[in-house]
Amino acid sequence: MNEEMKNKELVSRYADNEVTLQERELVERLLKENKELNDYYNQLRSMDRLLNQNPVEEVSPDWEHKVQVSLFEANLKEGRKVKKMNIFRMSVGGGIVTTIIIGVIALSSMQVYVKRGIQGRLKSAADDIGEQFSPGYTTLLSKSQQAVQYEPYYLSTNYSAVRDANMTGSYPYEGESIMGEESQRFNTEEYARIYENQFLTVNENPLSTFSIDVDTGSYSNVRRFLNSNQLPPADAVRIEEMLNYFSYEYAKPTGEDPFSINTDAAVCPWDKSHQLVRIGLQGKIMDQEEIPKSNLVFLIDVSGSMDTPNKLPLLKQSLKMMVNQLSDDQRVAMVVYAGAAGKVLDSTPGSNKREILSAIDRLNAGGSTAGGAGIQLAYKIAKENYIDGGNNRVILATDGDFNIGVSSTSEMTRLIEEKREEGIFVTVLGFGMGNYKDNRLEQIANKGNGTYYYIDTIKEAKKVLVEELGSTLFTIAKDVKLQIEFNPAQVKAYRLIGYENRVMAKEDFNDDKKDAGELGAGHTVTALYEIVPAGSAEQFGSVDELKYQSRQSVSSDEMMTVKLRYKQPDGFVSKLIKQAINKSEVANEPRGDFQFAAAVAEFGMILRDSKYKGSSNYNHVINEAVESKGKDSYGYRQEFIELVEKARSVDHRPVKTYPNNEYGQDVEADGFDRMYGNQEAAQKGIQFKQ
Repeated sequence: MNEEMKNKELVSRYADNEVTLQERELVERLLKENKELNDYYNQLRSMDRLLNQNPVEEVSPDWEHKVQVSLFEANLKEGRKVKKMNIFRMSVGGGIVTTIIIGVIALSSMQVYVKRGIQGRLKSAADDIGEQFSPGYTTLLSKSQQAVQYEPYYLSTNYSAVRDANMTGSYPYEGESIMGEESQRFNTEEYARIYENQFLTVNENPLSTFSIDVDTGSYSNVRRFLNSNQLPPADAVRIEEMLNYFSYEYAKPTGEDPFSINTDAAVCPWDKSHQLVRIGLQGKIMDQEEIPKSNLVFLIDVSGSMDTPNKLPLLKQSLKMMVNQLSDDQRVAMVVYAGAAGKVLDSTPGSNKREILSAIDRLNAGGSTAGGAGIQLAYKIAKENYIDGGNNRVILATDGDFNIGVSSTSEMTRLIEEKREEGIFVTVLGFGMGNYKDNRLEQIANKGNGTYYYIDTIKEAKKVLVEELGSTLFTIAKDVKLQIEFNPAQVKAYRLIGYENRVMAKEDFNDDKKDAGELGAGHTVTALYEIVPAGSAEQFGSVDELKYQSRQSVSSDEMMTVKLRYKQPDGFVSKLIKQAINKSEVANEPRGDFQFAAAVAEFGMILRDSKYKGSSNYNHVINEAVESKGKDSYGYRQEFIELVEKARSVDHRPVKTYPNNEYGQDVEADGFDRMYGNQEAAQKGIQFKQ
């Protein structure tokens, strides 16, 4: 491609507001200096206005998917060659076909514009067949301008303003509006603000209480960002969900309880003066004869926002894989919602796969999104087909972009809280990008006795709905919560890593009315505490000595006691389990699965740019993960290592100094080395001074 064609392709992307800030500056300079390019840009704008004068009838996503696959195959055959073609637009209605032929623009000048559109469709087709599309580095510029990376959108000019103005972030596309002529395009993805857990002193806060969390949506969403050569926004990174994406070799339960409690401790990898404690639960794996009968209701979003290949088409492929695993004891009904909600399949035995798959095939997208109405209908049908002692569950598949009826996050969670009392669980499957509402879907799962997954590829769908179907569908314990009591004689301070939105009041632990997390068959749950040993010189925020009470610690070698409460899936009274951890159990370094879990947490802290990350760096994460990868039958740990390498290559964040709110002074960047991107020299990062 010659220089003129390269520049025209760049200008055509500029016309659609799909360039980075660096590319925008280049284009605007070219438009001022090159009259021919400026005329070309004005022609594109004129064509766009003319095309948008006539409405276009929506086509089914299945038809569009076939076109995308054809384009993909054509591109493989034709290479980079694009045939010249007429540009036309058809508006279909009442049997009349109107064709608008654009004659004012030379066909040769439109060649680039057509090719760019095809390339965009090829990206969607690649997403739909489960492949990760990585735009990488632009090659559309001159040699002197090449290797300019697509800028992560969180560095966009107005990102900070948007984030500061809202509790949940609405993340924009790169760049400002085009010379003030058009309103800015926004990516409306939403993430709940995370306030990172801080170190708490044992004297003032001897108890730490939280609900378990087996959601994994954050990890696969982070993967989606990294595979698009972008770092995720900090609030999209929930470290507990990254930890729990992976299974660990914990001891299997042997008693009457449906899970085992496992603990170990070691010197903390990112701060050698601290210790790291791991608490792990291993859920019981059900035998075939133990699997209860199931009453499932698929609740499927078929609104217009789902009309992209990585949404409804991927959703349909995912559900088909799941249906092929169902037996005669597992019944399926199906509800869809767009502008309104409706039932498209009565409760049908899982053995009647032809009827269920046919109902899935008939799904098409269009209209607004009445999520509240859909949820109410789905729970109504689940109640009508309720199985005593069985697995009664609604499986919600959506991008979370509800916009009519009951639609706000608070309204939706209130509705879900009411419905969970009916003994019906929920599984949330999130799809898509651009308008994805992570905060809403996570809250629906949290409040509805459920779990939350994000499906970004067909491989992830297979993991959740085939390989781990038992833990996805079958709950073995509900309202599972942990309370850790720390011994001030051995521990000065502690910090729970992650679980920020699962922290509970200490009084909630013994209150059986308080909702907590669910554990599925075969599930593992992992939590990490960073410990500051007693006798450390570190200073933490404190309160005045109490006037009417005195503190006395009991002499003991125990660091802490882990207490756990859970209920049976259909129970109302919790059972208590206790287990202590002794200081003699602290090893010199984490090994095996513990080592891998520590590497995952370290990676999460780097992505979040946590002020508690200490000496964490990408190279250390990679080395630790490689050393502890283990058997890795499905390749998930190898994929993690590759994601860390990708994050290292795209991380070009500037070094910053944060205000230290705990101590009333600034945190100095003085001695924390971290490799940024492809740079060969280490740079200064953030480290607390003692």
